[in-house]
Amino acid sequence: MEALTQRFPSLGAPVVELSEDELLLLHALQIAPRVSWLDAAEILGAHPATLARRWERLRSSGLAWVTAHLKGDPSLMVLAFVDVECEPGRRDDAVAVLSRIPEVLTIDVATGRPDLVLTVMARSLLECTERVLPLVAAADGVLRMESELCTRLHSGGHSWRLAALDKAQIGAFAELARVEPFAGPVPPAAFDLLPILARNGRAGAADMARELGRSPATVHRQLAKVLGSELLFVRCEVAQGPAGYPVACRWLAKAPAGRHAETAAALSGLRNVRLAASTTGRTNFIIMMWLRTVADVLTAELTLQERIPGIDLVRSTVMMRSVKRVGFVLDPDGTATGEMIAAPGPGMMDA
Repeated sequence: MEALTQRFPSLGAPVVELSEDELLLLHALQIAPRVSWLDAAEILGAHPATLARRWERLRSSGLAWVTAHLKGDPSLMVLAFVDVECEPGRRDDAVAVLSRIPEVLTIDVATGRPDLVLTVMARSLLECTERVLPLVAAADGVLRMESELCTRLHSGGHSWRLAALDKAQIGAFAELARVEPFAGPVPPAAFDLLPILARNGRAGAADMARELGRSPATVHRQLAKVLGSELLFVRCEVAQGPAGYPVACRWLAKAPAGRHAETAAALSGLRNVRLAASTTGRTNFIIMMWLRTVADVLTAELTLQERIPGIDLVRSTVMMRSVKRVGFVLDPDGTATGEMIAAPGPGMMDA
């Protein structure tokens, strides 16, 4: 058992399970991350102060957090998936360096080859290939790497949902999540809100106004434009194990030619899917799922082949743990440490 806990740290301690009330709240925040406690209380049948205390406990313990990030639209920026092989015994050295690179948004530790799986975002192809990827390749402990570029992001962690609310509650929160669309250019000063929203996606205009030294009315207008611009995903993240899905598996696949949209549509009906993206490279599609057990990996593969005739699952990789997710540094048990390595900011919009 000692050898197992060294290789799989999460086996060394009991997994903290979330209560049903906590799962209900988290599902609500996945749908409407910035919902007021008053509105949420009416739907959930709880007191607003109770929901506020419940959320503060989840947030302060690192079990859940709300963040905001750029959507990663390949027409506006570059999103790359990078597999890293480390020198023997130097994986932790590589993780220590790679986690400090802002453009490296997510780092998963795999059970075999590759050693690490990264998600990287850059302003342009030139910046990605000439600055960011060389930083990854030069990191201590990195032996070699292989990257694929995202050509279409079909779904991501922002669209993954817990199964806690009933249909009526889901509809009610979806209605509350609607924002007034803003089609005009976002004022440059409004981009100053992005780092604050990245740290705390529920930050209010008054708090942001104090931090930025602006009037609450000004920040309120800027916030409405940013949220209505469709440039950001605001999402509620949860610690993977406590949420009941301690196993993550990624498949590099070849989708049938000309059927990427059909493939993505077939995946949309699978609740476990955390990522579906079309890519360049030897394979042309990436799928990632959160699962309850390792045995579910085979079940998932059979489901994929049944739903998507002709798909070729070239390689599967099971992840031991995530050490960084959308900028947030994580503990071995998957909870957020509270440290965030800021992702690329407003300059991304210039790409």
